[in-house]
Amino acid sequence: METIAAVQKQRSIGSVQFLPVNLFASVMGVSGLSLAWRQASKLFGTSLVIADIIGIVAVLMFIALSIGYISKWVLYPQKVVDEFMHPIIGNFFGTITIAILLLSTVLGTYSQELGQIIWIIGTATTLLLSFVFVSRLLNGDQEPVNAVPAWIIPGVATLDVGVAGGTMPFAWAHEVNLFCLAIGGIVALVLFIIIVFRLIHHAPMPAGLTPSILIMIAPFEVGFLSYTNFMQKIDPFASILFYFGLFLFIILFFKVFKRSVPYGASWWGVSFPIAALSNAALKYADFVHSWLLIAIAVVILALLSIVLIVLFIRTLKTLFNGTLLRG
Repeated sequence: METIAAVQKQRSIGSVQFLPVNLFASVMGVSGLSLAWRQASKLFGTSLVIADIIGIVAVLMFIALSIGYISKWVLYPQKVVDEFMHPIIGNFFGTITIAILLLSTVLGTYSQELGQIIWIIGTATTLLLSFVFVSRLLNGDQEPVNAVPAWIIPGVATLDVGVAGGTMPFAWAHEVNLFCLAIGGIVALVLFIIIVFRLIHHAPMPAGLTPSILIMIAPFEVGFLSYTNFMQKIDPFASILFYFGLFLFIILFFKVFKRSVPYGASWWGVSFPIAALSNAALKYADFVHSWLLIAIAVVILALLSIVLIVLFIRTLKTLFNGTLLRG
């Protein structure tokens, strides 16, 4: 009877073979929210307990998703290969390495040694993944309609190396951070131009991919965080990155948050760009000390918190009603 009940439960929830890799974007978003609330504690004096609790949730989510995806890899290896080789979905494998890098910062607040080890792992896997995906693009024969914002993820991943490791104490860390900043900055800029051309001259993206359009702000806000961490200051170039990302977010917000866009796992694609914007806004507001920028930072942090709560609840709902893991 217990076996029958277990089988029925598995059928009701779905199969791990349909676990989408883009769900790792949820770890990025929640990790970014934890870091944003930690930044807010410096600016507004909010309790660090909020950041700590959110950070624990991010770690648990990563562990759960890792177990699930490794199980998928072991039981259904061809499914993983198909996802990795897909011209659009494959780019979301970058969310795994970015999640590792962000978790190195989250965990680094409790143990510097642990944070450094995780950062090294995240940096190595990020560089490897960026090499693979940039090489794939240069093989040619890419369909213009496949040039979607998700293409930016592996490139932006290298920018996150500096976000998480801008102050790493290793003698070689300075050059590695500069190397990653160079890769991420140039690759993201080139792909941004290609994607904008596609959005202007081709048909709109499918509704399921519409939320991922917010990824286009990531190169500017993650670039701002990486650059300022590396330079240890905020200069006019950093300000330009922040303000253009903010301008682009305002434009894209009204294209994404519409009733006509159906909910799906792809909605987690909005979480980490907004998280990057929130962290950048808090950092910039702390630097400028302008009431307007402080107000903007508060609004974005509130928006990020609300969006992630809604996404978390809706994802759990789709998981337990069997639609999330259904082919």
